[in-house]
Amino acid sequence: MSSEFELIDTITAGVVVGDDVVVPVGDDAAVLSLAGHTVVTTDMLIENVHFKRQWSSARSIGRKAIAVNVSDLEAMGARPSSVVIALAFPKDLDQQWVVDFEAGAKEECVAAGVSLVGGDLSSSAHVAICVTAIGDMEGTAPVTRAGARPGDVVAVCGKLGWASAGLVVLQRGFGSPKDVVAEQLTPSVPYGQGIAAARAGATAMLDVSDGLLGDLAHIAESSQVLIDVDTALIEIPEQVQRVAAATGKPPLGFVLAGGEDHALAATFPPGAPLPVGWRRVGTVAEGSGVTVDGQPWDGSLGWDHFG
Repeated sequence: MSSEFELIDTITAGVVVGDDVVVPVGDDAAVLSLAGHTVVTTDMLIENVHFKRQWSSARSIGRKAIAVNVSDLEAMGARPSSVVIALAFPKDLDQQWVVDFEAGAKEECVAAGVSLVGGDLSSSAHVAICVTAIGDMEGTAPVTRAGARPGDVVAVCGKLGWASAGLVVLQRGFGSPKDVVAEQLTPSVPYGQGIAAARAGATAMLDVSDGLLGDLAHIAESSQVLIDVDTALIEIPEQVQRVAAATGKPPLGFVLAGGEDHALAATFPPGAPLPVGWRRVGTVAEGSGVTVDGQPWDGSLGWDHFG
């Protein structure tokens, strides 16, 4: 196999470099020129925890690694700028896997509008990936989880329930619906919608990675408010309904508590027009916690990192 230096040069070569990259790949570090506050986020993807190689192609893993990180920048209302990737893998891993991972990462970088400006390679018993993503507020204030106020409208943008339905399909050894499987392997992040929400006056925002209810609970806690979700406003995709019917699971549970979709959820002032692509799902009131149709939710709120 090629040396680590040769491989990292291969992975980072040929990526479109944005105007804010002053010094790209090839030196000890990249240099960026940003116009406002810098937003930084990082995520780890560990084999057999966040993905399985028997389920996911190297290309889809590369895409997912970029998508889940840039999603966090979108959630702050930032303009995604750059990413760096640290990749560790077994010494006996076929080099073609690394090449395919590279192709997927580059493909998603183009979709997300970010430059791949560096990284590192190492060996490990299992594949481990760490991506750091950098964004630019371009002179505007970040949209945090702490700004929701009573009377605000709760809205979402992106797919909900698809990824969790896809995970159930994979766990049961099925191959369809293929749409939900695809969303589990590589989430469809609504790129550009974070800035759109910020410009529309979003008061609080985050990406839905742990489940809609669980993540709205983060906004409720940070903002010291109550958030109520109206199930009459919730869309349950036909593909998710099919998985629910086949497995005996309630379809609403996939949408409200499934997670891993990396859609965006935000609160907006009452009466403010929602950006195109956003849909209302609830309201903010005085109190604390999250309710569904005015009542406590009888079930899991979503993924618990310490559960």
